[in-house]
Amino acid sequence: MEFLKVALTSLLSAVTLFVIAKFIGHKQMSQLDFFDYITGITIGSIGAELATELEKPLKPFVAMLVYGTITVVLSLITSKFPKMRKIINGTPTIIMNNGKIYRKNMKKAKIDLSEFLVLCRQAGYFNLADIQTAIFEYNGRLTVLPVSTKRPLNPEDVKLTPQPEYISAEVIMDGRVLDENLKRMGVDIKWLENQIKKQGFKNVKEIFLGVCDRNKRLQLYGNI
Repeated sequence: MEFLKVALTSLLSAVTLFVIAKFIGHKQMSQLDFFDYITGITIGSIGAELATELEKPLKPFVAMLVYGTITVVLSLITSKFPKMRKIINGTPTIIMNNGKIYRKNMKKAKIDLSEFLVLCRQAGYFNLADIQTAIFEYNGRLTVLPVSTKRPLNPEDVKLTPQPEYISAEVIMDGRVLDENLKRMGVDIKWLENQIKKQGFKNVKEIFLGVCDRNKRLQLYGNI
């Protein structure tokens, strides 16, 4: 009987976590602000407690709903009221600009010089002279604007107009043809079979992945 109770409370915990996660929305770890991170850990901890709470499972269940509701409400407030967004999430802070490092802003962002240098290297900048502006975002990431001579070359710089790129679609996966994606790309199975033979494959079962774009360029990756 006790095992059945554990199974039921665990199921309740999993369903509640799933519903709360759906309401909160999908975010990468790097996109979470500090409060989201803390509430996420708290909700997970309460969920684990709920899974094994046999005597009074209602208490952790209500606590999960409260934390989830607070998170959702704050998310709605920040999306509808930009002024409140600054209060709840904080604002970006300029750490470096035009060769000057702002020590006061580093203290405001609560990072030291070593952490700043680490964030620069993680962003791909090992030389501070390559940085025009560095902004510490409210989610803990560092956004870097390189100096003009160090940024990647753009087609506009050399007066080129490249053809637009289109999203590709998988037409073969694990040796199986995806008919819907094939139609979406405007090709048929006969065209695909011809392309497979041209690229040196005997049949579709030899192909691990096949990707096609709007220009009917087919890339095939065989099983290795």
